[in-house]
Amino acid sequence: MSSFQFIHTGDIHLDSPLKGLSGQEGPAVERIRTATRTAFEDLVTQAIDGQVAFMVIAGDLYDGDWRDFQTGVFFVRQMGRLRAANIPVFVLHGNHDAESQITKRLTLPDSVQVFSYRKPQTFKLEDHGVALHGQSFRLQATTDNLAAAYPPPIKGYFNIGVLHTALGGMKGPHENYAPCTLDELVTRGYDYWALAHVHQGGVLHENPHVVFCGNLQGRHIREVGPKSAQLVTVRHSAIEAIERLHTDVVRWIRLDVPVGDCGRFGDVIDQIKHSIGEATRTAQGRLLACRIQLSGATPLHGQLLASAPQLLAEAKAAALALGEDVAWIERVVDATAPTTMPSNASAINDLKVLLAQAASDCDLQAEIADDLGDLVRRLPHEVANDLDDPFLEAVIAKQLPTMIEQASSYLGARLAVEKP
Repeated sequence: MSSFQFIHTGDIHLDSPLKGLSGQEGPAVERIRTATRTAFEDLVTQAIDGQVAFMVIAGDLYDGDWRDFQTGVFFVRQMGRLRAANIPVFVLHGNHDAESQITKRLTLPDSVQVFSYRKPQTFKLEDHGVALHGQSFRLQATTDNLAAAYPPPIKGYFNIGVLHTALGGMKGPHENYAPCTLDELVTRGYDYWALAHVHQGGVLHENPHVVFCGNLQGRHIREVGPKSAQLVTVRHSAIEAIERLHTDVVRWIRLDVPVGDCGRFGDVIDQIKHSIGEATRTAQGRLLACRIQLSGATPLHGQLLASAPQLLAEAKAAALALGEDVAWIERVVDATAPTTMPSNASAINDLKVLLAQAASDCDLQAEIADDLGDLVRRLPHEVANDLDDPFLEAVIAKQLPTMIEQASSYLGARLAVEKP
């Protein structure tokens, strides 16, 4: 068996609709919109430059139903580049791919092999003595243990199991699709398990290796930090090394900005500017997409909460001052706390009591639901699906008591701002 390298990737989500970009323009926003394509194109370039033996895509190449055929055309173009470099590709369809199976499909180059969804299928690469075993998802909600039916390893080959799975429900916002256990995979007799679905990549077991590739490009604030694919080196039928290939072009970060020592509003702005500048030093040329969270106990608490639009504008201005595509501000969150009780604390408490009573007022809830119903129906799809904001989540889910509670906190802070 010859020595060789291969790339293990997945959770690419080509042309995934990115959240928080509605109505925004500029080079940074355009870079975010095209990030999934650019990251995959860069990965293909690295595969060609490194002359890898083959590439494995372990599911969720797409992100559900295509908006148009250009998504598929882009993928075929990249596969054509790999074919010209004599690099075969093995694709397994995951839960997001299963959504688009019956809608749009383009003919792929003959160098691309797609695992069947009917039963486990094995592909062999005789030149390298490699056997790849896998089964695609037929339905999005695949809850069967697919790995249980995978065939035994082929003697004399380097056996790779390709599987899209939550591995019995790992931590994180992942549906428990194709559940199985780590012990099942370890004892199957394969040399390497190429897993996807859990977006946090990592090696779960060595000899045999069980590896999640991680997603190729972070798409929103819940996918922070470096994103990558795995470059695997095999020598003398054994894993010699696994290296992360960072191809993400946009890196998401939660940026904590402590403002407890700030005495003036202007000091808070200066602290935001400083924090953004320091964070970009670690981005290695990537666009840094930031959610800024102000923290600490401060007498400016009420003023900060009441000045949310200005804070966001100041943060965006600070990012633009570094260059048009150096940093982008997704949101500014005020998580500060007051240091003292305001002089009108009694009135604020009375308001909170009234709002608490309103949360159990059925007539008021019906009126609010009627007023907001049409607004919610008109929300853009990407906004309606961005449930990372507690108030928006409560509105869309029609959780009126929670919504009133959120409004109560905001109004209380506004009233707590002392007049000069």
